[in-house]
Amino acid sequence: MIIPRRFFLLLTTLGVVCILFLGFSLRNGIDQAPGPIQDLHDKIEPPKEGPREKPKTAPKALPIVDNFPLALAAHSASELPPIPLWNRPPSPHIPEKTPLFIGFTRNWRLLQQVVVSYITSGWPPEDIYVVENTGVLDANKLGQLSLQNPFFLNHTRLEMLGVNVLITPTLFTFAQLQNYYLWTSTMEKWSYYFWSHMDVVAVPFEMNFEKENPGVDITSKDLKFDKFRSLYDYCVEALREVLKAKDLRWAMRFFSYDRLALVNVASFREVGGWDTMIPFYMTDCDMHARLEMVNFNIEDRPAGLVYDVASSLDDLLVLYRKKSRPDGTKVPEASFVDPNEVEEKLAAIAAGEKEVEKAGGNPDTQAPKLPKRDDAAGDNGLNAFNEAAKSGTRPAPASNWEEDTIHSPNFAVLEHTLDRMQVSKNDNKNGRNVWQARQTGGQGDPFYRDSAGFDQAIQMTIEHGRAIFREKWGHRDCDIVAKGYRPEHAWRVDHDWRD
Repeated sequence: MIIPRRFFLLLTTLGVVCILFLGFSLRNGIDQAPGPIQDLHDKIEPPKEGPREKPKTAPKALPIVDNFPLALAAHSASELPPIPLWNRPPSPHIPEKTPLFIGFTRNWRLLQQVVVSYITSGWPPEDIYVVENTGVLDANKLGQLSLQNPFFLNHTRLEMLGVNVLITPTLFTFAQLQNYYLWTSTMEKWSYYFWSHMDVVAVPFEMNFEKENPGVDITSKDLKFDKFRSLYDYCVEALREVLKAKDLRWAMRFFSYDRLALVNVASFREVGGWDTMIPFYMTDCDMHARLEMVNFNIEDRPAGLVYDVASSLDDLLVLYRKKSRPDGTKVPEASFVDPNEVEEKLAAIAAGEKEVEKAGGNPDTQAPKLPKRDDAAGDNGLNAFNEAAKSGTRPAPASNWEEDTIHSPNFAVLEHTLDRMQVSKNDNKNGRNVWQARQTGGQGDPFYRDSAGFDQAIQMTIEHGRAIFREKWGHRDCDIVAKGYRPEHAWRVDHDWRD
């Protein structure tokens, strides 16, 4: 049978169409199915994801308020209380220069507290140099940082208090900051200087007055304090002692170790200054050891009560030792809020919020709320003064304040409060220096840094410095002088321990 040509062409066309359709379907199926090659590709190069953020941590402190509300409301230094009668600095100034450096990086409340404590302990304000080591250039001087920012510093307030402010060109480590003190003293032609940590509170030996003047009536309005020695007076005595001893190779005088110290510029220059390769901890061990190795003298001297603290008094007014304000209202006793207790409460609140969220609830409405600052800190007149500052009400002139008596019950309360503050610092389960990272605000400010990240970087740098010390001296601890090490042993000895 002969197949007609037309029918043959039709069958051929239909066959080609079927083949093309089948091929197209198979190809699409292969493309959509995850074969072994595609699986391998996904394992080598997984799908791209965004950065994985760390879980949020509970706040460790409440938003801060200014701890000197009277100064907050004042328009000039004349509205601040006068220095206690027994602590007033010599007038005119003594012949010797007495520069006091206080370095600052974080925590305005502690810085303001230490400055006020030295002023009210008799140190001439014009001799105090706050060294702003924040790394924010002139942002604080221009008022560009907010109070909640850990690096906030109130230049206007410090000017009102009468002290000087120096700004470092960049953020220094502790060792670099110490060399900056040496540099500044060299440029100013000071042969010595004092320096203090910022996390201290200094008060005089008021209890000594009655011991040295038995039978004296401390309540008498005619009481004279000519023989009372303030903290500043003790420091001047120590200074004059070393200046008088011409042949003495002296390096330092400690007042409560190096919480407050007197430094001989020449001795530090002779041994090469601070080793900036050891940025923080162990750099003091290295510096002091190198001084002792070449027979420079370092001794302790009494000066006053210098407390090592991690928190602030609620109101710095108590350091001025007044009974009542010009309007007759009583000055409250010294008090403080234990930051360890606040930290525990905030952690408990954060844990409660997580439990509510896990249960499917709304933490904003069902979880406990953060306490307000005033609720946690107590009033103590802070609210009234803060409101006065907002409204522009000016404090009364300084001359109308009622002076307290020396070594009064109020001073005993102040001592007890400062003791508790010092204990609180040492009792924190996470270490005595957690205060440095408690404040976490300032988002949106110039030079903003993440507070936790900044602190982590500092801790990493500290550990690096410890490693440098170990390699430099082949020893892990500070006792390198007692072990017989000499300057020439630096970097030239093997480890004295087994890994």
